[in-house]
Amino acid sequence: MDYINQIMEYIPANEQERQDKKIILDYIETFPHNILLRKNEFAHITSSGFIMNNEMDKVLMVHHNIRNTWAWTGGHVDGDSDFLKVAIKEAKEETGINAVIPLTKNIVSIDILPVYGHVRRNKYVSGHQHLSVAYILIASEKEVLTVKEDENSDVDWFSLDKFTEDYFDAKDVYLYNKLIHRAKEINNNREFY
Repeated sequence: MDYINQIMEYIPANEQERQDKKIILDYIETFPHNILLRKNEFAHITSSGFIMNNEMDKVLMVHHNIRNTWAWTGGHVDGDSDFLKVAIKEAKEETGINAVIPLTKNIVSIDILPVYGHVRRNKYVSGHQHLSVAYILIASEKEVLTVKEDENSDVDWFSLDKFTEDYFDAKDVYLYNKLIHRAKEINNNREFY
């Protein structure tokens, strides 16, 4: 199945996802040759992993250097249309974990996420959009965590009660709670995923 079909087959959870899915598919149709590459400087596809523990009561987060906040793992697909593979690779690279499995092989969230202008590796990167596909990943809390210093300054497990505006901005609270809800829904209905 190619990446366009993966996105087309995704069933949106709400109006935000319905609209974002429509825009992403329209954008893919308009820019089919470089949507998977950063050289499309206005918008490109990214793949993220929302890493939960086996009990599904904690989430593994990284303290992101550019955003200067705690965030999920993920990154640019850089031409790779196997989005799940990218999400798993990024999860391992950014946290140091070795064993990670998907809760489901299906996309669990589609979002258009703004990236504000910033400097990366001494070069200015203009503001743009991440056309984000996401997966729920499962890892053990016993895994040894390591910081990927060029991308983050810390790695830690967060209990689910921390996903409030006391710890994250409102947009991140919405996104992370949507993923927590989806993970619980999938876990409770595993035969359907």
